[in-house]
Amino acid sequence: MIPGFDPEFLASLGTALTVGNVPPGMEPFLIAELAKAGRPVAYVLSDGQRMADIEQMLGFIVPDIPVLTLPAWDCLPYDRVSPSADTSARRLSALSGLIAHAKKPHPAIVLVTVNAMLQKMAPRDVIESLAFSAKPGNQIRMDDIAARLERNGFDRVATVREVGEFAVRGGILDVFVPGTEDPVRLDFFGDTLESIRTFDPASQRTTGQRNQLVLQAMSEVALTPETISRFRRAYIEAFGAPSRDDGLYTAVSEGRRFAGMEHWLPFFYERLETVFDYLPDAPVVFDHLAHEALAERHTLILDHYEARRKQADGALKDAVPYKPVAPDLLYLSPENLIASLGPREVIDFTPFDQPEGGGRKVYHALSRQGRAFVEERADPNINVFDVVVRHIADERAAGRRVIIAGWTEGSLDRLGQILAEHHLGNLKPTATLADVDRLEPGQAALAVLPLESGFETDRLVVVAEQDILGDRLIRRSKRKKRASDFIAEASALSSGDIVVHADHGIGRFIGLRTIEAV
Repeated sequence: MIPGFDPEFLASLGTALTVGNVPPGMEPFLIAELAKAGRPVAYVLSDGQRMADIEQMLGFIVPDIPVLTLPAWDCLPYDRVSPSADTSARRLSALSGLIAHAKKPHPAIVLVTVNAMLQKMAPRDVIESLAFSAKPGNQIRMDDIAARLERNGFDRVATVREVGEFAVRGGILDVFVPGTEDPVRLDFFGDTLESIRTFDPASQRTTGQRNQLVLQAMSEVALTPETISRFRRAYIEAFGAPSRDDGLYTAVSEGRRFAGMEHWLPFFYERLETVFDYLPDAPVVFDHLAHEALAERHTLILDHYEARRKQADGALKDAVPYKPVAPDLLYLSPENLIASLGPREVIDFTPFDQPEGGGRKVYHALSRQGRAFVEERADPNINVFDVVVRHIADERAAGRRVIIAGWTEGSLDRLGQILAEHHLGNLKPTATLADVDRLEPGQAALAVLPLESGFETDRLVVVAEQDILGDRLIRRSKRKKRASDFIAEASALSSGDIVVHADHGIGRFIGLRTIEAV
């Protein structure tokens, strides 16, 4: 689908390469081509907002290649709170997946944010040791499982309802493991695990059976005698003897978890590793804003560190003690990050026609941003759907594959109906890019893809819902409308007008009257 994009040729160009003319939305297609060459690929996003969209796109393009998502902690640097249970679970699941991948290499795509890439993490041997599995019939003490859950960050409660919780009642242990839809109930007879059943957390009723339980940790900090001793020693070496009101030192010394303790991660382990240690020799691809985001994030880290350090020095009176670890212990600087890349292949994507220079080789992707129909939408005398239909018909006649992308199944279905009413035929729903390749001449694909805008290559044309309809969300006016205003607009509509609500997925029509949602 991407003519001329040869991963082996790119690898031959050297370790530092810029790929230009990569319009928004096309990045997953190129990442997929790199992964299909047989190696794992890391794609660095400037922020985490697009991670789920990129993952969905890759599921359409290469459904047979696994995608691992490694988010950053969802809290500020040097915060007083820990990362959320969901984020911690996703991180640990991704790290466990990378460890498994290193043992059995295969094509894979790793999505990682700039924030996650700058952050150091627990060593691979520690993460691997935190995992645990059991099957019915295994001999294992229930108290040992409960102790392991507590060390790994699970919360002990009376009744399990949320991810990361566990409860013990007689010979039954309930636990809600990250990455699963339902909690499980372990039924013991003595030290024998008799059964593993799923149950509904609302009604507590059994819903099914499981043949295995796989546990991942809920936190990157495991409170073991060794890590507690190491923390106490490192904390005193860094800050001197702790005061009586030092809640962190007291809690960890007693083997209790403390809110925000992850921000002292370097004190719990002899060393920390980076994502590059988990992904040796894998090519790393940066989106076009990633390097700018690296600098901004590092500045934020230093600002928060200085604020905490001043507080620890007594510049801020009446504040709860907070003694921050040095930034270089927990984070990479942009310079250290670039050095950590080593001789591996590093690729920068840019949407611009990048000129040669700066010691970097440039490869130009044969692609461009798709037609956005901006002028047609702005002209009240033109029906944009008629123009779109002619455009798609011309592209199909030229022998190009055409994908019409919608944000949701519902919005795509409505968009397809409207195009059909404007005499665009041969529209076929597709679930994967392979389905698009199998289309007969003259057909166009309908696909659910979270694209802000479309793009074009010599063989493929992607028309996004937003290209046709304008902004996906209807923006509120500066003055918030009252209910009476909305009703007045509705009553003024003619009988043939159609009201499109902002929540219905299709935001703006040409030829249909639209009013703003209250």
